[in-house]
Amino acid sequence: MKKSFKFTGIALVVAASLAACTNNNVPQEKNTASIENSALTSADAQQFLDNVAKEMVELNLSGARAAWIYANFITEDTASLAAEADQKSTEAGVRFAMQAAKFDKVDVTDIQRRQLDFLKQSLVLPAPQDSEKSAELAQIGAKLGSIYGKGTYTTKAGEKLSLVDMGARMSTSRDYNELLELWAGWREVSPEMKPLYTRQAELANEGANGLGYKDLGTMWRSNYDMPADEFAKELDRLWGQVKPLYDDLHCYVRSELGEQYGEDKVPQDQPIPAHLLGNMWAQTWGNIYDIVAPDNADPGYDVTKQLAAHDYDEIKMVKGAENFFTSLGFEPLPETFWTRSLFTKPADRDVVCHASAWDLDAKDDIRIKMCIQKTGEEFNVIHHELGHNFYQRAYKDQPVFFQNSANDGFHEAIGDTIALSVTPKYLKEIGLIETIPDESKDIGLLMKQALDKIAFIPFGLLVDQWRWKVYSGEVTPENYNSAWWELREKYQGVAAPIARDKDAFDPGAKYHVPGGVPYSRYFLAHIQQFEFHRALCEISGNTDPIHRCSIYNSKEAGEALNTMLEMGSSKPWQQAYKVVTGNEQMDASAILDYFAPLHVWLKEQNQGKQCGF
Repeated sequence: MKKSFKFTGIALVVAASLAACTNNNVPQEKNTASIENSALTSADAQQFLDNVAKEMVELNLSGARAAWIYANFITEDTASLAAEADQKSTEAGVRFAMQAAKFDKVDVTDIQRRQLDFLKQSLVLPAPQDSEKSAELAQIGAKLGSIYGKGTYTTKAGEKLSLVDMGARMSTSRDYNELLELWAGWREVSPEMKPLYTRQAELANEGANGLGYKDLGTMWRSNYDMPADEFAKELDRLWGQVKPLYDDLHCYVRSELGEQYGEDKVPQDQPIPAHLLGNMWAQTWGNIYDIVAPDNADPGYDVTKQLAAHDYDEIKMVKGAENFFTSLGFEPLPETFWTRSLFTKPADRDVVCHASAWDLDAKDDIRIKMCIQKTGEEFNVIHHELGHNFYQRAYKDQPVFFQNSANDGFHEAIGDTIALSVTPKYLKEIGLIETIPDESKDIGLLMKQALDKIAFIPFGLLVDQWRWKVYSGEVTPENYNSAWWELREKYQGVAAPIARDKDAFDPGAKYHVPGGVPYSRYFLAHIQQFEFHRALCEISGNTDPIHRCSIYNSKEAGEALNTMLEMGSSKPWQQAYKVVTGNEQMDASAILDYFAPLHVWLKEQNQGKQCGF
């Protein structure tokens, strides 16, 4: 998954490791003094919040600059500066959270409570109030990151491969045994993580207890403007809506894989072997489109070739995406965006090429950082990244506590919502193609999307399902791996291709687990983007099927979207959701509407087949 935007607010600066330096000129004794009194009041809370807000503004700005410089000029010195900023930001986040917790039983205003809760929930892995344990937790996190980042596998042929190398091969190889070796090889990296992860969970749970939460999973689930247990039930409800479509996609894909590799290797009544889906974690399946593509699915155009034919360079691609937003009524990007962003890979230095959107000053200094390739896929990505930038600029006038998306799924969902409007209709309107393919070509286009978006949804759900069980104590260290594969079979219908050793730690083979990054946000984004798209299409007056709709040129859709974006996280996400969708509850039926033609086609293809797992 892409880390697609620069978070603002100390909480998310900490979470994203885009940290900031403490300004030593900001007086801090007031923060502490105001909350050590025996009888705290709402006035004390306001003084504390005002002081924190001032410090956060400076933390965010200096930290964002350090992170930007490191990402664009990778040297030992810039790495050291970024690491120092990260450490100072983390320390500030711990201090803010611990002090905010002292107001738990104080009678404060609703807005003060929201801001205090924001500070408490800002720490993804809260440290215990013990300096030795706090240091131990930080060391564990660094060690886990190092194990993952330095992980390699040496093949039977003696070739040493990085994760990037292995992932690239798995995306294109159709050799069953090679895929199996790569899959198993990467999982040799993670067993040494297990005792570290076990201790990390213990310490983070203790930290969560100190902030008033039963365990870390409860703390994570409390960040969604609803009781923690209700949030978990809500995710299950949404999954229940999507599951029929996923089941039919799974049945069809398993059948095609059976033809490719033989039903002895892909039994048609069992989960799919995890190494055959084109991705190291079987989380998205788009890389096996060539195996499962419908007949006659070619839409008749190639966006990459059309970009070249129309003389699109990297800047023109970004200008084209900006035009999408101005057509909705948004103001053009500031001049500094064009002078300060990174659009192409420099020839003279190392940079982080991973596509990302940045907000450096919570005002107008918004940027993207990409090593743009002149492809159709990158044209979509640029639209996605600018979705983050326009969101960042929309909430710039909110207090620093609320300069963020309504919940952590919204930012990704907005970027993806915009990308859903990059349809053949839109491409024709901007002159990249001359004719819109007829509806018979929609099945191929929808299949490509489903292999990534629909296939991902159960994986997006189960990663945190597993961690919540670990943090609650329901899953113990000796059952880490078996519980992981039970969930993968239950939700994804995907199984380990070979027997797993009792000491294996396959969850650690996925970055977000050793990295301590919550994962439910990605599940939410995959649900929300389709509902936002459907609602904005209705507002725009669209009469096409929603998979063919583009909101390009609709000022009405733009106005509704901007109203929601301007709210930032100042109100419960349900209120922001209602601005666009008219409802305060998420509804995954929009996904079923979007993929309706494909679902009908899948059912036809699956007739007479044994589905289920």
